[in-house]
Amino acid sequence: MKITVNGEALATDAATLDSLCRELGFADAKIATALNGAFVPKTERATAALADGDAVEILSPRQGG
Repeated sequence: MKITVNGEALATDAATLDSLCRELGFADAKIATALNGAFVPKTERATAALADGDAVEILSPRQGG
């Protein structure tokens, strides 16, 4: 299926948001996720099903001053 991740088109076979995060190398990373503009907590990523055309945002915290 084709989805958009952080504004870039991506082809994936991941069925859930959790699977997509693992596929992209974020398995152990502290990140925030959104699916079609709605925040998805870590505890719900495994049940957040992906569909063709979905828009996913994956954000990592930053530190700075």
